[in-house]
Amino acid sequence: MFSEGGSFVKGMLLGGLFCLVVSLLASFSPSTESGSEDHHNHHHVKAASKDELTHLSDSHIKELSNQVRVYCVIMVQPKILVYWATAAETWSKHCDKAVFYTSEQSKALEAVDLNEKDEWARLRKALKHAYDNAGDLRWFFVAQPTTFAIIENLKYLVLTKDPSQPFYLGNAMKSGELEYVAYDSGIALSYEALRRLVNIFQDEDKCPERGRALWKLSEDKQLAACLKYTGVFAENGEDAHGKGLFNSKSVETLIKDSMSDNPNNVVEGCCSDMAVTFNGMSPSQMHVMMFGVYRLRPYGHNFLDSLVFLPPEGSEND
Repeated sequence: MFSEGGSFVKGMLLGGLFCLVVSLLASFSPSTESGSEDHHNHHHVKAASKDELTHLSDSHIKELSNQVRVYCVIMVQPKILVYWATAAETWSKHCDKAVFYTSEQSKALEAVDLNEKDEWARLRKALKHAYDNAGDLRWFFVAQPTTFAIIENLKYLVLTKDPSQPFYLGNAMKSGELEYVAYDSGIALSYEALRRLVNIFQDEDKCPERGRALWKLSEDKQLAACLKYTGVFAENGEDAHGKGLFNSKSVETLIKDSMSDNPNNVVEGCCSDMAVTFNGMSPSQMHVMMFGVYRLRPYGHNFLDSLVFLPPEGSEND
């Protein structure tokens, strides 16, 4: 048992330690640079509604659909080879350009070997490589191979958005004062957001390559911290009704959750019919998703929309 004096000293020490930790946390919370290029800090980005698109001519819609092209940055490792192979065989073929980035080369599958074990440093190198090799592509989608993506729905989300504005989209989360886009749900970046990010990579004080000295942030939080310095903020991708489009759970889990929470309207309560991503599925479930998304069609149902996103030339998928 501590004496009264000993308890007081112990309390002082613990209190001092707590204050020190709080001070350190505050010092590591990045603030936006003064004089940033704009104040693009809203937190909800919605896809255009059908009604909004009716005000555009068919030729304008076709022009927009041809301009929205996506560079997919897919981060892989040999230890999850089966997911790597599945992503290569399924949804990634609908990217206009899909590049796999790995920690070490695999003889079985093609990828850019970054020769880097640290996950944050590897992601930085991958994004820099994508920026340098984007050509005329102006949208970037960053994903892990455990994520299943429907690229056409991503294109629909950003159809009327200007990539010269700094968009950073996905499943927006909050940790303390930091808002970030969850990595496991996929991250969408406009060209301007990536340009600013690549520039801040050069400032080790604001965006260190190896993370913080006392503890490491996860890659998605570190990415948000670096982007925040440039005036780019996490935004939640939503459909016209406000439903989130980037999901950290599988379709099966979302349906089960909806059966419990919305038993009278399971489908409506589950997820958006314009969902961009799902996560937590097995490779075999991803192949089933491909069948459901791209091949299964109800007989007699006509698809007469003027908006069509065709897969890239040479793609083996429909």
